[in-house]
Amino acid sequence: MKRRELLHSGALVLLIGAHQIARGAGIVAVRIWPAEDYSRVTIESDTALKATHKMIGSPPRLAIDIEGLDLDPSLRELVAKVRADDPNIAGIRVGQNAPHVVRLVMDLKQPTNPQVFTLAPVAAYKHRLVFDLYPQNPPDPLDALIAERMKELGTSPAEPLPAPSVAVTPAPPPVVAGMSNTDTLGDLIAKQIERATVMTRRPDSPPARMPVPPPKREENVAVAPPPRVAQPASTDRLIIIALDPGHGGEDPGAIGPNGTREKDIVLRVALKLRDRINNSTVGGNPMRAFLTRDADFFVPLQTRVQKARRVGADLFISIHADAFINQNARGASVYALSQGAASSTAARWLANNENQADQIGGINVNAKDAHVQRALLDMSTTAQINDSVKLGSAMLREIGGVGRLHKPQVERAGFAVLKAPDIPSVLVETAFISNPEEEAKLRTDAYQNDLANALIVGIQKYFSANPPMARTRSV
Repeated sequence: MKRRELLHSGALVLLIGAHQIARGAGIVAVRIWPAEDYSRVTIESDTALKATHKMIGSPPRLAIDIEGLDLDPSLRELVAKVRADDPNIAGIRVGQNAPHVVRLVMDLKQPTNPQVFTLAPVAAYKHRLVFDLYPQNPPDPLDALIAERMKELGTSPAEPLPAPSVAVTPAPPPVVAGMSNTDTLGDLIAKQIERATVMTRRPDSPPARMPVPPPKREENVAVAPPPRVAQPASTDRLIIIALDPGHGGEDPGAIGPNGTREKDIVLRVALKLRDRINNSTVGGNPMRAFLTRDADFFVPLQTRVQKARRVGADLFISIHADAFINQNARGASVYALSQGAASSTAARWLANNENQADQIGGINVNAKDAHVQRALLDMSTTAQINDSVKLGSAMLREIGGVGRLHKPQVERAGFAVLKAPDIPSVLVETAFISNPEEEAKLRTDAYQNDLANALIVGIQKYFSANPPMARTRSV
């Protein structure tokens, strides 16, 4: 009899469904954003969640206990969302660890420094529990540029250079005519070539010539100087353009009337512009593009600036797509930094919107010293702003040839991503994604190509009028 009752109860549980018997917080969505920089796992819920976590030995694993939650079918979706090419997460397991406590175990591909934090509701999001998994040996943004250049020079890196410090990079020397005067990338390439030269010289290889016996002491014969060791091949002066596709990951940016997401459009334009930059030269020196993000993941505003400064960028170009409360607004714009008031009410409104990206994308406010972040974003120079306006004017003229302009001159506002003190920086608003006609145009491959063509011509014309200064090199 009891057995029959138990079976009947079990059948009833299956019929009413797990979502109807789950207690505690309700899961709204689960998301995974894999990237070389870090992988993010987000659990969105209708009420705040509390979690504790610990790292477990070898192989590396992260165990998380989430309180106030019973096992929900949505959590099992995390298992299927792990991608094979995720550089940090190998897999996720989920189970009921105790009443109202769900345990997640993340199997990791490499030693990781996890950050676990919560975000209050903002924009379209409810409560979020976030796991950011940073590799203990983080990728250096210079590595890809070095590897590419070494390949072009026909030289393979001899051995990895020392890992960069995790601390905030100190400000480089003041800019000269809008350009950095130290060749960070050139120095590293030269060092790699020198190491490769030393390592490829075999210790048992025969000498270049037969050794000459030393002269007798009594003879007044000059001793021939030792043969000179071949110096490493010289490397040219790379012109590095930092491209910053706005938003990404948890932050979709503006969304058009037909659902087009700003983060997707600006990444496509940036990738097209990257290809054009990488096939261009300035005064015989090759140009190379560096992307602050090359896939769909979130990068905090101050990290975008840090990345550009780490690679010694000559220019910083942030790419966006406007949105405004009035759908009739249209046209492209280019912005430079303003240390004071914005040049227009619309410019101030837009800067305030763009500067909220960290709130929507979600950063761990306890992870870094807020004073350090403010200090980095508050640094700026008159020379940087003047050069930024020159760059923006050159680009604006070219953009006007492929589409309508919202304003015929470079506007000014306090955009956080434009505050690198030593890099001419502009923010390009490609069109108003909130305008149905311009949203449709932004989605087309033809207009994206036209924009990329206009931007590369603008960059080249800027350099024609403002040649890049020769950089000093320590090697």
